[in-house]
Amino acid sequence: MTQPTVDLETVELFERELKLCKVKADEAVAVVTAGNERAEYAQAFMLAARRLGAEAFQVNVPHLQDRAAGVQGRHPLAGNRRAIGAVKGADLLIDLMGLLFSKEQAEIQASGTRVLRVVEPIHVLKQMFPTEDLRRRVEAEKRILESGRQLRFTDEAGTDVCYRLGQYPAISEYGYTDEPGRWDHFPSGFAFTHADDGGVEGTVVLKPGDIMSAFKRYVQTPIRLTIREGMITDIAGDGIDAKLMRQYIESFDDPRAYAVSHIGWGLNERANWHQFATSRHAASEYVMNALSFNGNVLFSTGPNTELGGTNDTPCHLDLPMQGCSLWVDDVRILDKGRVVHPEMRVERGA
Repeated sequence: MTQPTVDLETVELFERELKLCKVKADEAVAVVTAGNERAEYAQAFMLAARRLGAEAFQVNVPHLQDRAAGVQGRHPLAGNRRAIGAVKGADLLIDLMGLLFSKEQAEIQASGTRVLRVVEPIHVLKQMFPTEDLRRRVEAEKRILESGRQLRFTDEAGTDVCYRLGQYPAISEYGYTDEPGRWDHFPSGFAFTHADDGGVEGTVVLKPGDIMSAFKRYVQTPIRLTIREGMITDIAGDGIDAKLMRQYIESFDDPRAYAVSHIGWGLNERANWHQFATSRHAASEYVMNALSFNGNVLFSTGPNTELGGTNDTPCHLDLPMQGCSLWVDDVRILDKGRVVHPEMRVERGA
């Protein structure tokens, strides 16, 4: 088999990332891949791990038919007990396949293995490379979400929705992981939680310029979502966007697909709202600019297993929104899309 060509710049970038993940000489780094996907990333990560003195190995399984946009928790590693056992023996797993929202990922994390997902193109990895200041701000967001009992966000298009909090923990994503059992996504820049079961009420209006990440599409015509007891009960709108959302969710034939999923806000000042308009990459996985850009409200629908819930519907939509104001309890975090909370402001020179 012909080995993929790996350039030194990529190896050095991944070595910097592994240093943030505190990879040491006595550790093992596993890389999981499917077929020929991201073969050059796999080789570069293993070379980077070796440069740090760590052991490195790859687990490659046959590639399944491409998943549709928004389908989560389904991957080629499912049911392969020997492969799962192998990666559970590693200190750090580099996930180049996409294990998110799966019971297999939860099992791997429970063994103490830290997990890092990497799917974005190399220019995005460079552009959004994580910093300690980003970690500081995202961890502040996580603390506020964990201690809060109500989250509300609004916008001038008519959004006004409240989340009752407290049942679920919060997860922070700042682009690297150095704690046993912790998952992160390289790159990223936000935290999120779920509402209590049945604990979302109100209206969300997706307006032109908001993003339908799974479809790599900016909203062009308004979509009005009515939410009762944590479920979307109506998707209204006369344009193509509302029709697209309605038909896509209906295609799963799963009532749980209408559930409201995680909520948080973006804090990565290096992420760009305009990325979809300029990207040459069409893959639906390339969404981290959209999910992370500073001041977005990351509204989403579908599963909640990532935080310990029982809804494992494969239909997941991330819908980053611009120009929103957001409060946790009585503390204002965002004002019309600007981050105003002092703990989450970018430090100069960071």
